[in-house]
Amino acid sequence: MTDSGPKFNIIKFLKIIISSLFIIALLLFTIATIRTFTLDVNVELQLAHWEKTNNISLMIDHSQRQELLANLKEAIRIPTVSFSETESNTTALGEFDRFLRKAFPTVFSSTLVHHEVVANYSHLFWVQGSNPSLVPYLLLAHIDVVPASESDGWDVPPFSAEEMDGFIYGRGTIDDKSQVMGILQALEYLLIKGYAPRRGFYISLGHDEEVSGLKGALTTVQLLKERDVQLLFVLDEGLAVLDGVISGLDGPAALIGVSEKGAATVKLSVSMAPGHSSMPPRETSIGILAAAVKRLEDNPMPRLFGLGPERGTFEHLAHKFKLPMKFILSNFWLFSSLLARVLERKSDTNAFVRTTTAVTIFNSGVKINVIPSHAEAYVNLRIHSAQTLQEVLDLIQSTVGDERVKIEFVDGFDPLPVSSSDEKSFGFQIIKKTVLDMFPTVAVAPGICIGNTDSRHFKDLTNDIYRFAPVWFKPGDAQRFHGINERISKKNYEELVVYYSQLIQNCDTERLPEPHSSVHEL
Repeated sequence: MTDSGPKFNIIKFLKIIISSLFIIALLLFTIATIRTFTLDVNVELQLAHWEKTNNISLMIDHSQRQELLANLKEAIRIPTVSFSETESNTTALGEFDRFLRKAFPTVFSSTLVHHEVVANYSHLFWVQGSNPSLVPYLLLAHIDVVPASESDGWDVPPFSAEEMDGFIYGRGTIDDKSQVMGILQALEYLLIKGYAPRRGFYISLGHDEEVSGLKGALTTVQLLKERDVQLLFVLDEGLAVLDGVISGLDGPAALIGVSEKGAATVKLSVSMAPGHSSMPPRETSIGILAAAVKRLEDNPMPRLFGLGPERGTFEHLAHKFKLPMKFILSNFWLFSSLLARVLERKSDTNAFVRTTTAVTIFNSGVKINVIPSHAEAYVNLRIHSAQTLQEVLDLIQSTVGDERVKIEFVDGFDPLPVSSSDEKSFGFQIIKKTVLDMFPTVAVAPGICIGNTDSRHFKDLTNDIYRFAPVWFKPGDAQRFHGINERISKKNYEELVVYYSQLIQNCDTERLPEPHSSVHEL
């Protein structure tokens, strides 16, 4: 009898533990289930109940269609290439200036529009509104493009603007001349129809965005600061409409960028005494540096998935997935770690999980039989919103862990502030309304840009910067960005023109209407 007592107590204790764990699991499951079926309602309620607008309908006829396509093609054929911060095709930039004045005569002659050239090749337009009490906004795009050569594997010459299967091919069709031309083309047609905005707005076209915008965008920002301009919001390039790109998502999704990752460039170098290759030391400068690079690649930055804007992206889209993904995506508090491990397996989704590390340049050696005295590598990092530049630099230092490797910070900046995207966010809701007016079945969600745009220079002029254009991306299209066979469909470009014309008019509302009070009103 004396031996059975302790056994009984242990069994009883284990039963209590198991029962408690079961109750906790059941409670967690219940909470997660409730959240799964209420989160989608809350997301949908963020679209306010808009009254019918009296917008000018931009019904593009055959002659206008031919005109706007011809204008886009001519823009693509002008090779406004930025090679570096100090080298660009200034001849092409000058030609582009003359082309804009020819293509959009009403914009350049209207008494409502004030135009000025900034930093020799960028453009700033002020479109005067009838109600000066309304805070203006700014539409942003850039004229320059990255280099492209037919020898890279293009199906057509990259500056030919040739048509194939309903698409116009050429460098800049997506990044970013379709937006440059779409904005100005929309304004041209609106002005011809007698449109006069109530809310004034700016259009800024930078000429060196592809090399950091240190002349065009920065000079424009300085001008606006000197004039004490404050902006309601800024809308730039960035994210798009993804159709079939997100596996398991029911239908296309328009992602509106509410932030950008930060960036950093770090130089690693090793210096040693040179020598003859016939008498090599145990470790060379190349070997030491290669080992440091390998440590960086083998030890990626920590997982931060769910701590930045990417959480809002998946929560907004959760209701467009089927179970069990809907259940998982609706409950980041429970499944973020699991999702992070799945997403990090692919390079394109790993960018949502952490600060990414990429070794992009490795230089060393002068002669085949000489052990080099110096080796250097450049590392490019894109910093997650939940991390700072300094934290990243500290982690690089500790990961490399070798005093022989010199670590130098070249340049960089912290992640951009996260712009608002709730039901009270004027810019986000105007963009969302415009998208849904044109594409009613598209899901709309906030997103994060893993690249960088000129918009980051405008953060002192506004609290809200958005990065979006309704360019439709199907699987594989994202690789055309800065890649080969960049293209846009003729239909999609026409949609861009209509989109900007509707957006400009939607911004004339003085305030957002109240959100829906019940799901039945949706």
